[in-house]
Amino acid sequence: MSSSTSGDPQFHTTHWSMVAAAAGEGGEATRLALEELCQAYWYPLYAFIRRNGHSAEDARDLTQEFFAMLLEKGYLGDADPERGRFRSFLLTAARRFVTKQHEKANAQKRGGGRRALSIDFADGESRYQREPADEWTAERIFERRWALTLLERSLARMKEEYEAEGKLRQFEILKVFLTGESGAPPMVQLAAQLDTTEGAIKVAVHRLRQKYRELLRATIAQTIAAEEDVEDELAQLLAALRGN
Repeated sequence: MSSSTSGDPQFHTTHWSMVAAAAGEGGEATRLALEELCQAYWYPLYAFIRRNGHSAEDARDLTQEFFAMLLEKGYLGDADPERGRFRSFLLTAARRFVTKQHEKANAQKRGGGRRALSIDFADGESRYQREPADEWTAERIFERRWALTLLERSLARMKEEYEAEGKLRQFEILKVFLTGESGAPPMVQLAAQLDTTEGAIKVAVHRLRQKYRELLRATIAQTIAAEEDVEDELAQLLAALRGN
């Protein structure tokens, strides 16, 4: 994952571009890259399965079995032409998988002998119970949760960077300008908290937002195969957040 592409130096050979290029070939590096993607983006799939009418227990087992098969059975060979986007591939494969499972054995017999991913399903079910009303389709829940997962991962990466620079307190105070929370304190008040000037706070917020956009684009890049698709993918994710 160190071979750089042309254009923006932040874009390197991404997890999904490696996986897509190696479809049908496998290999430890490819398997690890795919496993990392699965670990990062399992919840949108879990929410999709739950909204399809499955119980929490069934959704847990189906999610584990789906990812086990994805990692072990060469599902990439069945990916549709949109496989350049991990989001599109995952949703298409999940639809097919869930349909086939309607005719299979009950949850107690699923997934036997397969290596399971370490997933906090209790947290996943708690999150699912806070999802919007039932009129939302499974696909809409998936798309919105995918977008929110990307935002959350970008915010977590930013927190790590600020902490590494010894600026964690600054990040915690100013992140309100990223999360869309209402009632952000006046900048003069934040300046007093950080023992600096209002002008310095404005500059810090501008840099914070700029860095967040960069990290979000880099996070999206890990889920697509071509750098030129980043802006279109970003637009689709923002539309999903708006409920379009």
